[in-house]
Amino acid sequence: MEERSGVVTMKGNPLTLLGGEVKAGDQAPDFVVMDNDLQPVRFSSYSGKIVVISAVPSLDTPVCDMETRRFNDEAGRLSDDVVILTISMDLPFAQKRWCGAAGVDRVVTLSDYRDAEFGKAYGALIKELRLLARMVFVVDQSGVVRYVQTVKELTHEPDYEAVLAAVRALAN
Repeated sequence: MEERSGVVTMKGNPLTLLGGEVKAGDQAPDFVVMDNDLQPVRFSSYSGKIVVISAVPSLDTPVCDMETRRFNDEAGRLSDDVVILTISMDLPFAQKRWCGAAGVDRVVTLSDYRDAEFGKAYGALIKELRLLARMVFVVDQSGVVRYVQTVKELTHEPDYEAVLAAVRALAN
């Protein structure tokens, strides 16, 4: 499996990402993750929608919490053709608990804990931690990746405005 070093850091320390880099213009790789009820969900089931994939290390950390709440708020202002997925390695039970406590009801939380299929397919799996790097992908209705944001430092939030601009450009 391809390894990419130094793409992201945690508190300034370089980490290694597993999997190839997904770029704008690529066909979005398909993958299977688990929903909050331990049911498999295939990414291709969202075909025909604009999909924002927000990969985060863990919902139980302050930055991931803020990011997912922010995307949940933004989801209410976006077209019905837009789906926002937050994917982490958190167990589905923990994701369900977190969503209930946080009042998150517009973002779909999915877990990559079982096979790290998403992490490997999108080059987002951190070798040293077996967590996902903070990355955001915007995929159009035909399954083509139109925007990618890799947040260099895991403890930083993404550039929300750039993500939302990419979504709005596709929704028009």
